[in-house]
Amino acid sequence: MILGIVGIIVSLLLLITLAYRGVPVILAAPISAVVCVLFSGAPIMASYTEVFMPAMAGFVGSWFPIFLTGAIFGVLMTVTGYAESIARTVTGWIGSRRAIAATVITSALMTYGGISLFVVAFVMYPLARELFRVADIPRRLIPGTIALGIFTFTMTALPGSPQVQNIIPGQFFGTGAWAGPGVGVLGGTLIFGLGLLWLEHRRRSLISKGESFESAESKKVIGGSSDDGSSVTTTIAPPNRLVPFLPLLTVFAVNFACTLLIFPALDWSYLQEDTFGAISYDTRAGLWAVLVGIVSAIALIIAMNFGQWSTLKVGFNDGVKRSMLPIFSTASEVGYGAVVASVAAFAVVRDSVFGMGANALVTSVVTTSITAGLTGSSSGGMTIALNALGADLRAMAEAEGISLEMMHRLTAMAAGGLDTLPHSGAVVTLLIVCGLTHRQSYKDIAMVTLVIPVLVVVALIALVSAVGGF
Repeated sequence: MILGIVGIIVSLLLLITLAYRGVPVILAAPISAVVCVLFSGAPIMASYTEVFMPAMAGFVGSWFPIFLTGAIFGVLMTVTGYAESIARTVTGWIGSRRAIAATVITSALMTYGGISLFVVAFVMYPLARELFRVADIPRRLIPGTIALGIFTFTMTALPGSPQVQNIIPGQFFGTGAWAGPGVGVLGGTLIFGLGLLWLEHRRRSLISKGESFESAESKKVIGGSSDDGSSVTTTIAPPNRLVPFLPLLTVFAVNFACTLLIFPALDWSYLQEDTFGAISYDTRAGLWAVLVGIVSAIALIIAMNFGQWSTLKVGFNDGVKRSMLPIFSTASEVGYGAVVASVAAFAVVRDSVFGMGANALVTSVVTTSITAGLTGSSSGGMTIALNALGADLRAMAEAEGISLEMMHRLTAMAAGGLDTLPHSGAVVTLLIVCGLTHRQSYKDIAMVTLVIPVLVVVALIALVSAVGGF
């Protein structure tokens, strides 16, 4: 049994090391799973074909529509020029001299509007670079500024976010994307406010030391290009400044209407039939609402640009390509988690987690945070943790009288903390896009996406424990 526990730890360390070294997670995860199986003494091939692959396929089967439509939506927003127009409009409203705030708010609007996080990073970098150049702000702050807008409060905290990190908990807790609105808004506001304060503090500090946009410490040292389709160019000019916001508003409005008005008024009793897997409406409502919202926004983009069908077709094709690597990378991590959960030693780890004396809320937050940190992925880490412990956590919360909506919101926020450790694929990709290194920019990324979110989650747990949900 001791050897099995050592195997789990070694396999996790290997997964982190391989990811940090640039090995694609889709390969690193099965390799790490084999190491775990070898230490446990379980059969390798059976563990791969009967445990790893079904878990991986199950994740793809559940989440592929969201990854696919989200990627298509993001590319269509790019090729239509809507994303760039939104960025320039918001900058005009806020002012180019407030480059940091303008970049954060624009990135947040796109993320909360349903555009893929990585698409937003590709779109925002050239715009942020120009804003920072005009304001003469050290360019090393660009990655942290974009990260605050896309990897934090709009991804996990704000209720109604169409990002997958906000939908996953609902599959285990029977909650929707709008769960825990009070806690979510408060947490999102704190992360946003504290993050801006830090970045502005760093701006003043670096400038006082003589650093500028063009100074040696901040200059680009690696290529700011990507092989993820970031070469897509704008080919359709938006008719005016407000039209580009309509698709984002559509995602929000349709998601809200389906979750709180339309879906609750429908009869879902047929879901209990064997044909539909005898599932519960509560476990699918959040996913379906977001999916309908994104599809509606895509339909609106097509309607507004139907005369440019050849360009839209290119956007669809590129969106399909962009959806593949993210979903299979995350699914591979889920397969790894299933293998770890299948070995006998994991039962000891699970019992230790539930035996630490914490309530369901704290247990859910801690386990999700740790797995997200180990895997370097908020969605992958959360899925691994909840696949292994979700049913027990839900039963534990119901027995303790803990709100499942609070569990949903704070678990999602916990996934968006340690997931941005240095080996995180999202962090590595963002730095590559911005042409900077960990040494130059990771300090600020870590502060706004890791330190501040973790502290906010801890404070919110204390607050919820003291006054209950709100």
